[in-house]
Amino acid sequence: MAPFQSDPPHLSVVIPAYNEAGRILPYLADISAYLAPRAIPYEILVVDDGSRDDTAALVETFQTHQPSIRLLRLPHNRGKGYAVRTGMNQARGKFRLFADADGATPIQELERLEAAIGHGADIAIGSRLLASRDSRYKVKARWHRSVSGNLFNWFVQHLGVPGIRDTQCGFKLFRGAVADNLFSVARINGYGFDLELLYIAQRRGYKIAEVPINWTDQPGSKVRVLRDGLRMFGELLTVRRNDAQGLYERGQP
Repeated sequence: MAPFQSDPPHLSVVIPAYNEAGRILPYLADISAYLAPRAIPYEILVVDDGSRDDTAALVETFQTHQPSIRLLRLPHNRGKGYAVRTGMNQARGKFRLFADADGATPIQELERLEAAIGHGADIAIGSRLLASRDSRYKVKARWHRSVSGNLFNWFVQHLGVPGIRDTQCGFKLFRGAVADNLFSVARINGYGFDLELLYIAQRRGYKIAEVPINWTDQPGSKVRVLRDGLRMFGELLTVRRNDAQGLYERGQP
């Protein structure tokens, strides 16, 4: 077991969690079991986004056996973007990953993102769409989510984040300094926060690598395709408006 380090860790893993009592512990166990043998300092930050179930209590109990885990509790539900931003702004790692609490992406896929960073990328993002076109990977998604996701990504590429096929996969790795730069100016609290980060990153000239990964849709998803898809379109328009107003100019690299 890797103890919590007083010096900055090599890796920070940020996990936003809202009412995840039924899903989060197996993924935390997988992450801990995977990272411990690597013999590198790490921290796992679980950001409880005002859950109304036992998410926080379960993480606190698990934490007693895994001192590398930090629990950050938000008093009210603020949205996934707010939770990820909170975790990233408190993370200390040289590299920083955020991963969805449902474990849809196996933690072992981190190696693929690390390889992309090792080849010069500033940000490496998991891509289900790229994986679905390559027989070496397995992507298991419900058909309506695949269709709606492809349609959404087509619009996104034409409206603000060109060249990236899967903006919404919840498995992204950042160099620490890049994460500091992007999350210090990010504003979107909802699911559209991925769009905002990538939008700003492209305009700041960061190198983004899109990496095919294995991914399995998990039961109990909180994303509602029509409702949240429309909301993300609205958030993309907000991002473009923020940019036009110069709200992302602070902290340019």
